[in-house]
Amino acid sequence: MSSISSEVDRTDIIAFEVSKASLTVHSLPDDRQVTIPNTDAAITKLLKARSRSCPPLVICEASGGYERHVLHSCVELGLPVHRAHGTRTRNFAKYLGLAAKTDAVDARMLALFAAKSENLRLWQPPTPETVELRGLRRRRDDLAQIIRTEQNRLEHPQIKSVERSLKRHVRTMTKEIKELDEQISKLIAATPEFRRKSDLLTSVIGVGPKTAAACLAYVPELGSLTKGETAAIVGLAPHAQDSGTLKGHRRISGGRREVRASLYMAAMTALRLDPAMQTFARRLRERGKPAKVAITAVMRKLIVILNAVLKTSEPARRGSPT
Repeated sequence: MSSISSEVDRTDIIAFEVSKASLTVHSLPDDRQVTIPNTDAAITKLLKARSRSCPPLVICEASGGYERHVLHSCVELGLPVHRAHGTRTRNFAKYLGLAAKTDAVDARMLALFAAKSENLRLWQPPTPETVELRGLRRRRDDLAQIIRTEQNRLEHPQIKSVERSLKRHVRTMTKEIKELDEQISKLIAATPEFRRKSDLLTSVIGVGPKTAAACLAYVPELGSLTKGETAAIVGLAPHAQDSGTLKGHRRISGGRREVRASLYMAAMTALRLDPAMQTFARRLRERGKPAKVAITAVMRKLIVILNAVLKTSEPARRGSPT
């Protein structure tokens, strides 16, 4: 994602409420709605008809991949498109007082969200290498989750044959993860841009090749974001929970949770090896912050540093504590 939709004329908006087989399409300013098949041909036909006078701003929600036809059709036609995060749009719906949730209601809400929201980033297609890396990394993470589940079951197997089955499954999945890690390493080594970025990312204490691969796969925008955007995009920005004189605990939410597990491991390593991070965490603990809050703060600091090293193309400085 690169361009900002505040630069786009938003007098003409087309919103797609996505499902597997069909799309509910709401347009502004005419406030009309139609339903079409979720196919490239149907989407392209509609968009061509609507974009004869001036290019509309298109919006859809991330829907587990079912939105891909909308995104690809917009790219082919050169139309600006924003892929909205579900949490933001549902919060917007609550703001509008929309308790009901139907395709028709959601399509109109998406159109209004595009009209009213500022600084919506326009979607840009990832490179084929990024698509491949993300697919490999996601499969690796899925297998790692399966292993954790099976290992939990090993605590109380009760039956010997079940125990043998669990151990056999864990061994198989572990072997597959090793093979996926090798494929990921080869892909990064064979892609100059990945290799350059990985070298920069791993210059940060605590960040190894696996964390670097997770960042490249799940946060390809890293290096083009502000500090606030960087923390928010991975769900590490603290949100206030205050009301009147009550000062609630700050909480993190949303964001790309896939990368947070890797950042957690990187933070734990940094706390062992990096004097600067040790001092940073110690100061938080001395101010009465719980250990979990201190670790989250280290994760947030790490992702901001990772964004900075990619933005400046300079390796991390391993200097005095801050």
